[in-house]
Amino acid sequence: MLEIAIPGSETLQLDYLVADFNGTLACDGVLLPGVADALWRLAEPLELHVVTADTFGKAREAMACLPCELVILPQSDQDVAKQRYVQSLGAARCVCIGNGRNDRLMLAAAALGIAVIQCEGAAVETLLAAKVATSNILTALELLLNPQRLLATLRL
Repeated sequence: MLEIAIPGSETLQLDYLVADFNGTLACDGVLLPGVADALWRLAEPLELHVVTADTFGKAREAMACLPCELVILPQSDQDVAKQRYVQSLGAARCVCIGNGRNDRLMLAAAALGIAVIQCEGAAVETLLAAKVATSNILTALELLLNPQRLLATLRL
């Protein structure tokens, strides 16, 4: 578990990291540099889950050697499917990271939603649903590896 006390606000007690794959952990179906190492480091305090539409069909291969649960979604209602997945884990114990429009509901449901703006950009609806936005996935993952960094952004 990762516990983060936000001054003037809540204390986050996070057990799960749920991330989108393409546009978040990967670009064009290829895992971004440094992501695998960061995920290995986060696997100690958090249970890792990747929930994806798998647009390029490469998620299974890219994630095979990483300590995470991979869920490939059917083509319809992916936004609702991602939200339900987070709710099934316990949304109040989840941090979610994504960029696409189909990530907006899971980011809104999570205790901590992080939007990333990278090679695919980010849907404005998803940015508005997030509590934090970062310019890349490594910065987002480093917020969890160094939770003191979240304090300056989320404190009241």
